[in-house]
Amino acid sequence: MSFERAQITVRAAAALVASALLATALACAGLRGGEVTPVRLSEVSREGDPARRASVRLVEQGLAADAGSQTTRAAGHYDRAVQIDPTNPWAYLALARHFATRDPERALEYLDQAEVLLDTEGALSPRVEPHLLGLRGEALVSSGRDAEGVSLIAEAQSLAPSVWSDGHLSAAELQ
Repeated sequence: MSFERAQITVRAAAALVASALLATALACAGLRGGEVTPVRLSEVSREGDPARRASVRLVEQGLAADAGSQTTRAAGHYDRAVQIDPTNPWAYLALARHFATRDPERALEYLDQAEVLLDTEGALSPRVEPHLLGLRGEALVSSGRDAEGVSLIAEAQSLAPSVWSDGHLSAAELQ
């Protein structure tokens, strides 16, 4: 088999897997019924030990800086939040949001880390799902993988249209 033909086969298999995952996710979304209210950081700011609370406060400061177009300052707050509590999934979620269009591959790594930590803490809920799907979609679109990304954004929009109707999660919407 030629290299070009092998690449086409791999792409076709990846598209088939992505389609199956999307169909499963849409079926699950239909079972939940209706719109979910996506989680906001202010809801979790008082949870956890002192290190977690300090870390979340820094994430909140980063989101405020991001909302004010102070992107370098925002990234500094997020990085400091991770230094204080490297197990804070909300810091990685904010980092994924921050980098979704700036550095999509980096955003996807942060998003994977957030998802693992949320799952580990038992906080991977339907209220977090629109953010995970939408941010993954934004990063994929930004990296040129439009077909995958657009379908994930559409799913986030169907789950939480009040936040994802524009196909983007703003800093204020995560605060």
